[in-house]
Amino acid sequence: MSVSAATAAAQEALPTVKTDLVPLLLLPVLALVAVPLIGSFSTWVTLTFAGLAMGMIIFIIASGLTLVFGLMDVLNFGHGVFITLGAFLATTVLGTMVNWTESERLLLNLLAVLPAILVAMVVVGAVGLVFERVIIRPVYGQPLKQIMITMGGMIIGEELIKVVWGPQAIPLLLPAAFRGSLLFGEAAVEKYRLIAVAIGLVVFAAMFWVLSRTKIGLLIRAGVQDREMVESLGYRIRRLFVGVFVVGSALAGLGGVLWGLYNQSVTPQMGGQVTVLLFIVIIIGGMGSVGGCFIGSLLVGLVANYAGFLAPKVALFSNILLMVIVLMWRPEGLYPVGKR
Repeated sequence: MSVSAATAAAQEALPTVKTDLVPLLLLPVLALVAVPLIGSFSTWVTLTFAGLAMGMIIFIIASGLTLVFGLMDVLNFGHGVFITLGAFLATTVLGTMVNWTESERLLLNLLAVLPAILVAMVVVGAVGLVFERVIIRPVYGQPLKQIMITMGGMIIGEELIKVVWGPQAIPLLLPAAFRGSLLFGEAAVEKYRLIAVAIGLVVFAAMFWVLSRTKIGLLIRAGVQDREMVESLGYRIRRLFVGVFVVGSALAGLGGVLWGLYNQSVTPQMGGQVTVLLFIVIIIGGMGSVGGCFIGSLLVGLVANYAGFLAPKVALFSNILLMVIVLMWRPEGLYPVGKR
């Protein structure tokens, strides 16, 4: 079968998807419900942008993880070590460019942050390749072993990070031009929150374009829906998976940099702590669904910030409560992927 014929067959094999707008309405509904509860419109604006920024960073980290599960049914509980490694690499790179990060010139700040992001993505992507080959490949199709061995991989990774950078928290301060807030009327929105939202939108737009407009994206979506069908057409789904795994690891490295800057410090345990949020997001969105992951990430970010302001004690389990409510409504998540 020719490549064009195989591609056409893959397109025909994909089910016709009707646009479901109901999950999209959850975001504006949640935001509008929060307005009278918070009381102050300026505070609501600040909390909303903080929630969106948090959600965008979580999406960047979780998007690769949900695709990995969608393609190969791999539950990678070691994903957190990629986040941590990316953040610590950023501390090293930015630590050598203090003169640039402390400059008030935005261009110099960007010239410092961009290399840190690139180094984090490249190194973490390479580590992800080794992680897939050495740790995950021997346990394909064995979910319980996947959980155990990937958790073990994360623990070992954290210990290796402690060997290199030490066990203590390391500050990861924002560059000078990224600090401070912008005023929108009486509402103050931190500059970095806006930057995080912008980066998240760029990543989502790029992923949407690749998945919906390119041949590779077609094969990924077809592989998520019916892996055996793609393999029967002559495509090596294993190689496709490795590529997605590396890209997902690199995105986790990018997310680690952004998350470290968001908290302005990094610790060896930060990846493990974020991993809980990642799986909540993936379950809410629908295992294997990038669109669901995007909506779920924003919901988690908004709920965490609204609950943290309105009822700090509730904020500790607000995201779990959100997951329970969503699963009671839609047991397979907001945008469930078809059975493979």
